[in-house]
Amino acid sequence: MPSDKENISSTTVLKEKPRKLVVFTAPSGAGKTTIVRHLLQKYDELAFSISVTTRAKRAKEVDGKDYYFSSIEEFKQKIDNGDFVEWEEVYPNQFYGTLKSEIERLRGIGKSIIFDIDVQGALDIKQLYQDEVLAVFIKPPSPEVLFERLRNRKTEDKKSLEKRIAKAGRELAYADRFDTILTNDILKLALLDAEMLVERFLSIKK
Repeated sequence: MPSDKENISSTTVLKEKPRKLVVFTAPSGAGKTTIVRHLLQKYDELAFSISVTTRAKRAKEVDGKDYYFSSIEEFKQKIDNGDFVEWEEVYPNQFYGTLKSEIERLRGIGKSIIFDIDVQGALDIKQLYQDEVLAVFIKPPSPEVLFERLRNRKTEDKKSLEKRIAKAGRELAYADRFDTILTNDILKLALLDAEMLVERFLSIKK
């Protein structure tokens, strides 16, 4: 992320198949969560890495499925304990992180792991795991389309929306630091492109 970012970061696979990490990242509103959910439904080889967050739980979200929801104090204690592979303060007092134990849990059941995480967290995981990771940046057709998608959500107040739009704009500058860029203009085509990337990386045969 740019230097002025608000973030403070510090069914079973065959035994002979390597268990890999597939990271999807994007600015908010680019559609990474929709793509990740589609891939999880299509490929039994994949399991979802559940992040820890201190933000408030939204309607229909389930603790232990969408996120592990945590208090700020609990999150900071996990930082002190060295429990995270990566973590960020994405907005003031709004933390996100990936637990070492989550990766160990999913690898322990023979899964390759798919992540839906913020840009800096994705870079941290790529740096740590190197060739074990396919890091995909989901890009909107244009910044203007992205900002309009964020406005149309109507889930935040004006101040919060302005922060999210500003952060999204900065994150777009980091697209070329990832293994590949997937443009999400027409969702149906973006899903097909995502399938192709995953199948190639995991050596999935149809």
